[in-house]
Amino acid sequence: MIVILKGDVTEAQIQHVLDRVAELGLRPHLSRGTYRTIVGLIGDEDKISQGALRSIPGVQDVLRVLPPYKLASLEAHPQPSVVQVGRVRIGGGQMALIAGPCAVEGPERMRSIARAVREAGANILRGGAFKPRTSPYAFQGLGEDGLKILREAGDEAGLPVVTEVLDPRHVELVARYADMLQLGARNMQNFVLLTEVGKTHKPVLLKRGMAATVNDLLMSAEYILSQGNSQVVLCERGVKGFDSITRNLFDVAAVAAVKTLSHLPIIVDPSHATGRPDLIPPCALAGLAAGADGVHVEVHDCPEQAASDGQQALLPAQFAELSEQLRRLGELFGRKFSSPTGD
Repeated sequence: MIVILKGDVTEAQIQHVLDRVAELGLRPHLSRGTYRTIVGLIGDEDKISQGALRSIPGVQDVLRVLPPYKLASLEAHPQPSVVQVGRVRIGGGQMALIAGPCAVEGPERMRSIARAVREAGANILRGGAFKPRTSPYAFQGLGEDGLKILREAGDEAGLPVVTEVLDPRHVELVARYADMLQLGARNMQNFVLLTEVGKTHKPVLLKRGMAATVNDLLMSAEYILSQGNSQVVLCERGVKGFDSITRNLFDVAAVAAVKTLSHLPIIVDPSHATGRPDLIPPCALAGLAAGADGVHVEVHDCPEQAASDGQQALLPAQFAELSEQLRRLGELFGRKFSSPTGD
């Protein structure tokens, strides 16, 4: 951390800053330049508040040298992390292809979609048993019955499963059935939920919030990591923009940016990002080209009958075509989709 002092700072004010830093258990290093005087702080920066330092007379600004997300940063872990979901590996050249319906609707349909996406190349099955909806009157999911259906469909298809958890009280229940826990955009900064999920040590799929910065996303990941759970996969799913031509603004630059900041794998969700089936393939390919470690796509065999988000789902045949395109692009960059059997 660096404390930048004002141009007219007095010697008494400088000494006060040095004394205060020392009182907090850090070692100050004073550097006087022609136009600026700064104080470098050496030690555990968590012991000191940037706001508290800014309030000292003579201080102009306080800047962090290291990112606040220490465990998620590249400084903490220079090599890319690999997260394992069942036998599927995500990161380090291994990619995830997550597919399935927005919501679990029934056993037969779930089994049918699971078989279709498995045959098309998916290595993780998705489906929501608990659904966060804008309207309290919309379909909220089947709860534990939905979890059982998803688990059975995944086992039959030979795929690990991921599903969303909405409430800290449901973490243990969802973890009982799922191989990976998803935290959706609306819960990215639900810090109680982040902490509880971190305690499970289950792999976590953490989606970026609709109005969250990349820094916000990494700080949310830090909550999970701070509980000892290193199995975190980030997800870019679009942020709120001003143009209504797509559901959200697909921030593909965030994928490349995360790779310069963090060791955690990151995947893209072009279904929620665009809300349009015709835009899902090009955006999925763009995400992979930007460095994503996988793709998350909603697939339904009859979108018009879907209980949730049918308008942004691919048909199984469309998904199979996209899967082949993604496989070829991955090979071009020296990456491949991890096998659900571990082969």
